[in-house]
Amino acid sequence: MNKPDYNKLMYEEINKGGAAGKKLLLHACCAPCSTACLERLKGLMQVTVLFYNPNIETDEYLKRKAELMRFINETGWADFLDCDHQKEAYYAAVKGLEGEKEGGARCAKCFELRLGFTAKTAAEKGFDYFATTLTVSPLKNAQLINAIGGACAQRYGAKWLPTDFKKGDGYLRSCRLSEQYGLYRQNYCGCIFSQNT
Repeated sequence: MNKPDYNKLMYEEINKGGAAGKKLLLHACCAPCSTACLERLKGLMQVTVLFYNPNIETDEYLKRKAELMRFINETGWADFLDCDHQKEAYYAAVKGLEGEKEGGARCAKCFELRLGFTAKTAAEKGFDYFATTLTVSPLKNAQLINAIGGACAQRYGAKWLPTDFKKGDGYLRSCRLSEQYGLYRQNYCGCIFSQNT
């Protein structure tokens, strides 16, 4: 069975007369992953970036947040919404899965935690859609992320915007934009378990 083309589905949703100019809450894990996503979305929707990443250890978390805020301030491509770090929520969510390999069940729980929080925030604050930059990475499973996003949308009464930002050379573009803006680019997802693998 063919996998859905989430990039095509995103544009269909935006172009069907319902999404253009509407408000999108975009979960972001870091500035580099945000670059190509925001470039693609600017002018299509009113984007607010949400930095909710309780999986990232404190020093790394602060470094990534500062870089993301700097990028957004320099480009003006989005607004920024901060929230509490909530590291304890991450450790509770992945309890018993600490030894899982990268990309496995621990990551799925982490996606569920972050996208659930984003969906809940989108519903509470009146956003028309929510999405995530996570699909720009070739190391992340876009089909899994979109399935979790859709489930979180149903749970919290928000509307999920399907994405696969790596399509159309999105990942390559994110690398080039990161270099252009001199962004700090990490080499691991941010959790202590991925750092040690």
